[in-house]
Amino acid sequence: MIKKKHKRKKAFRNIFISLLLGSLLFIIVIFLIISNWKINQRRTELNQRILKVQQEIQVLEERNRQLKAGIAQTLESDYAEEVLREKGLYKKKGEKMIVILPLEEEGEKEKEEKNLWQKIQEWFR
Repeated sequence: MIKKKHKRKKAFRNIFISLLLGSLLFIIVIFLIISNWKINQRRTELNQRILKVQQEIQVLEERNRQLKAGIAQTLESDYAEEVLREKGLYKKKGEKMIVILPLEEEGEKEKEEKNLWQKIQEWFR
């Protein structure tokens, strides 16, 4: 009879250990599946960010090329001469330059420069 109890206890221990190991293995597999799913989601997010950054790089490279072309254009003497002529800072030999200054009305300028306190003082005079 004692042997039967030991056999039952051994059988119960074997079943308990088997269930414990089986449930532990099941938990590990579920954990790995969930981790793999999260990693795949993160990978797709990062791939999308990579595509956006690559597009931004292309836009910035195009802008860089345009700016370099603009710099090359400004370095040309013809362009510099044209800009200086527009501003009235350059003339060729034998050319005459006419400068038209804007008219400033002194009366309006004085009125604009007076503040409220000065206007009140003027009224009492």
